[in-house]
Amino acid sequence: MRVLLSTYGSRGDVEPMAGLGAQLQTLGAEVRVCAPPDQEFATLLARAGVTLAPAFSSVREWVTKALENREKVDLPRRAAEILVAQFDAIGAAAEGCDVIVATGLFPSTAAARSVAEHRGIRYVYAAYCPFFLPSQHHRPHVYPGHPHPPGVTDNRVLWDRDVQTMNALFGAAFNGHRSSIGLPPVDNVRDHVFTDRPWLASDPVLSPWLPTDLRDVVQTGAWILPDERPLPAGLAAFLEAGTPPVYVGFGSMPMQAARDAGRVAIEAIRAQGRRALILQGWADLALIDDRDDCFAVGDVNQQALFGRVAAVVHHGGAGTTTAATRAGAPQVVVPQIADQPYWAGRVAGLGIGAAHDGPMPTFESLSAALRTALAPGTRARAAALAGTIRSDGAAVAAALLDTIGRGGPPSSA
Repeated sequence: MRVLLSTYGSRGDVEPMAGLGAQLQTLGAEVRVCAPPDQEFATLLARAGVTLAPAFSSVREWVTKALENREKVDLPRRAAEILVAQFDAIGAAAEGCDVIVATGLFPSTAAARSVAEHRGIRYVYAAYCPFFLPSQHHRPHVYPGHPHPPGVTDNRVLWDRDVQTMNALFGAAFNGHRSSIGLPPVDNVRDHVFTDRPWLASDPVLSPWLPTDLRDVVQTGAWILPDERPLPAGLAAFLEAGTPPVYVGFGSMPMQAARDAGRVAIEAIRAQGRRALILQGWADLALIDDRDDCFAVGDVNQQALFGRVAAVVHHGGAGTTTAATRAGAPQVVVPQIADQPYWAGRVAGLGIGAAHDGPMPTFESLSAALRTALAPGTRARAAALAGTIRSDGAAVAAALLDTIGRGGPPSSA
């Protein structure tokens, strides 16, 4: 069986595909991952032993340009550009494949859907968070320029409107491109791309899928890539030199808000009498002085690290939230965009940390959140929950794909 795993997004979009790809290869599948050709992703996929088929552009360069031109965003035009470019990239990567699994930025998954139809390849859509899939239990994502109508509280009505919104944003580009390659138009772009039975690659305890008649979902568990890398010598020495530090990292969030939050975090952590460990990430977080109670690191093995920290302050990406929860580390989530408020709410609701209210913490607001996260009861709950988080999600998904490769139904459980 030959499988193409397609995604366009940050590390949180790529690393789960690496985990799934590694599991598929243990079943004898030939795997390619169509992902942004950034060096960090090339290194990640090489570590997983899967082949990188480059997407249309470096995602870090694309995000930088998008932020520079945020005041002039024409989302339908940008979506059309991505869709066409990704159709070419995914199409080339899909040569000889039997199945495409797609996730990430919507225009990229739409391109993967068209490639699958055009080539007669089986197709699976996957999400990493329940937030993105239709359900009466939560509201849909709000797109720029398309706010939810005031006073409407019925989530079913909002998800119906979401179809109209996504048609307005992506329909013309999607159907125009389909016409150019000989495929018929569709009148519901969202559901055509999501399919009737999408997969949900998230942990059923940390982020359960609640029953709904709006979508039949296959929840596999999170796709985790095992990480055997040792911690850098300097970091290991820092950990040994004192009490467990509070980790601060905002991953692939490149905005100024993340840099400001990093500075505030160091000050708030020190006020709690704690040491700080700073992940530089895309925001290029840095130390604010040369005191020896703080240490800065680049890419690091979170699976080895998070069990050795007092708490994890982060942006609320699916991967970081899952890694911290598996390690039993209390969390402070400072959500910035998209599904991050959802993960913040889950952390607070489970009693394993605090959800910061909004993306811009102050010394006072972050200090309050840290007091919650560092309380003995929070650590006890985090430690207890850690043992319930599954690590076999990628294996479950790989087995399902193996069934598909043998002629089974695309989303059979």
